[in-house]
Amino acid sequence: MVVQHKRRGGAVAVVAAMAVATVGGCSGGGAAAVDGDGGAVRAGGSADEVRKAADTLAGARSSKARTSMEMASGGTRVTIRGEGGYDFARGMGSLKVVLPPDAAGEEEHEPITELLTPGALYMKNRGAGVPADKWVRVDTTTLDDGNLVTGGATDPLAAAELLRGADGVKYVGDVQLSGEKVRHFKGTTHIGRAASVALPHSRASLAAAAEGFAKDVVPFDAYLDEEGRLRKVRHHFTFANEGRTVDVTSTTVLFDFGASVVVQLPEEKDIYSGRVGV
Repeated sequence: MVVQHKRRGGAVAVVAAMAVATVGGCSGGGAAAVDGDGGAVRAGGSADEVRKAADTLAGARSSKARTSMEMASGGTRVTIRGEGGYDFARGMGSLKVVLPPDAAGEEEHEPITELLTPGALYMKNRGAGVPADKWVRVDTTTLDDGNLVTGGATDPLAAAELLRGADGVKYVGDVQLSGEKVRHFKGTTHIGRAASVALPHSRASLAAAAEGFAKDVVPFDAYLDEEGRLRKVRHHFTFANEGRTVDVTSTTVLFDFGASVVVQLPEEKDIYSGRVGV
């Protein structure tokens, strides 16, 4: 099975397509009450903290990041993992993304370098006919998932921006994350609502996602530290693929705030303009 996310004007093969091809059949404490506005009561903080997670990260300026994306369909699961850093002030990040064995018909794969920027995703070592020294550029505003799933990792800032549409937020309790106490919240977020209030760098991509997913409502678990910084967030997406339902669990973990993150975009001559296969 070949899976491609569609762009207006043509199809673009992406990292998640490799894994979906495998998945798709070719192979705490007590909860607090919820307030009338759908937010958590003060026992564990304010639901507004969850909705403002992106703003708080911008104030923190940067961090290191780990990502994982698990795709499941028909009893088969594959996981794509990434690690790197993100400059929240500039809305740019860099990840090394590792595909699972056999997701693209090979035993092992070299990590794919991804540069995340407002409105665009750059991929190096993409394979499938792309020269080793070239980058692939994808306009994320034309992807039907807004790059929440496409690159095999949800852009960390987009993951936080998505929480702007949070509703029914409940405080679950305090838990330990890497030896630090964080507050665990659960709820659902609406992609379309988040897109309408997101900052400009994320608005167009989220608006595209609002139209592309099978469900606009996305369950989430969010973990905030004592400073209100998002330390971990897990989203549960659902989309249709050739008649099958694919469930995607995307997890982003943020740590080492203030770390130096350098993102240098490729020059135009280094961007591949040919056809990209799966």
